[in-house]
Amino acid sequence: MQRNISKLQESTVGNLIYWISFRNVIRLTVNMNPRHKQPPRSRKRDPNRERIVGAARVHFFSHGFRSVTMDDLAEELGISKKTLYAHFPGKFDLLEAVLADKFASVEAMYKEVTRADTHNFPATLQALLAGTQRELDEIKPPFVRDMRQKAPDVFKVVERRRAALIQRYFGKLFVEGQRAGMVRKDVPAKLIIEMLLAMVQSIMNPPKMEELGMMPKEGFAGILKIVLEGALTTKGRKA
Repeated sequence: MQRNISKLQESTVGNLIYWISFRNVIRLTVNMNPRHKQPPRSRKRDPNRERIVGAARVHFFSHGFRSVTMDDLAEELGISKKTLYAHFPGKFDLLEAVLADKFASVEAMYKEVTRADTHNFPATLQALLAGTQRELDEIKPPFVRDMRQKAPDVFKVVERRRAALIQRYFGKLFVEGQRAGMVRKDVPAKLIIEMLLAMVQSIMNPPKMEELGMMPKEGFAGILKIVLEGALTTKGRKA
């Protein structure tokens, strides 16, 4: 199992640090830009809205949101600017929708994976990492840079949200791993999670990443490698 985990770590887990938290992040970002604040729109399925969000998602995540104009999106989709702005009065409104859409898909994947077979620790862990890879492969560095440069203080919200998700999903998984004899029992699962969170908080932040000259995926892959190798039993490593 350790060999399979290593193959997935570098391309999978690091970006999680920046993206699993954006539901709250973008809310704070929008609050910092009052002119973009709008009343909640109806959640009724709207094909035009879905097309707009889908196109914006591709461009924002690939090229960053600052380089994509609303006019360009309207032209690409073959819709009028009036229609586009009726759905999203400003770019931050559209950014909120894109991130909410992305976060919803990531959260749904996590729930599906952890519900599928919680008693099969190796399969669940590998599915968790593989699913994260599928969801986060579309996120590119320009989008990360835009988020950092536009609202660096918002990263505090990211830290709180990611901590909650790590505790919820990895915490539950480590408890199941202990029951299966694949995670060592002489160290409480809560302590393992706290150590993981402490390492993530102190290392996985933009200033430290720049200081180390590392990409987020590299930093977190190293953190997870150390934590898992210390937490897994011999049985867990061989599974």
